[in-house]
Amino acid sequence: MPIEIPSGVDVEITGSSIRVKGPKGELSHTFPPAISFKREGNTLEVQRNSDEKFERSLHGTARSVVNNMVQGTSAGFSKVLEVHGVGYRAEVKGQTLVLHVGYSNPKEVEPEDGITFSIVEKGDIMVSGYDKELVGETAARIRKVRPPEPFKGKGIRYAGEHVRQKAGKAGKSAG
Repeated sequence: MPIEIPSGVDVEITGSSIRVKGPKGELSHTFPPAISFKREGNTLEVQRNSDEKFERSLHGTARSVVNNMVQGTSAGFSKVLEVHGVGYRAEVKGQTLVLHVGYSNPKEVEPEDGITFSIVEKGDIMVSGYDKELVGETAARIRKVRPPEPFKGKGIRYAGEHVRQKAGKAGKSAG
């Protein structure tokens, strides 16, 4: 399946490595020699040398990685995290994310290069960037500060994440 390259995105192919440069940033990745790339106009095709099982498995992964590189450098990626709990809140000071989530001192999360934090409606945290892997990794690091607990559901969770609630002690004696 060919990858559409939007205008404003420059793709450089050198053997089995690829470099994508767009308005949001620049990404590069080196693939095994079994994978090669062919560019025709504004489309890019990922090819493999043979039909062996290992090379077939690399083919789909390489195509997804390159597609994410193209999408990230042109439009970018973002993940939203929800903060639940009485008195729990998040704020951005400069570029640093400051989390007040029940600890005696606030926890600070520094962004890596290419990552930005912002606060959206209801105090939710938006992690944005051009590298999909780095955005997901940073969101997981923020969630790890205070993961949602199963009794009251307090903590930091991904938008749309369902947290199963346990009954607790009171549900035990009701039977």
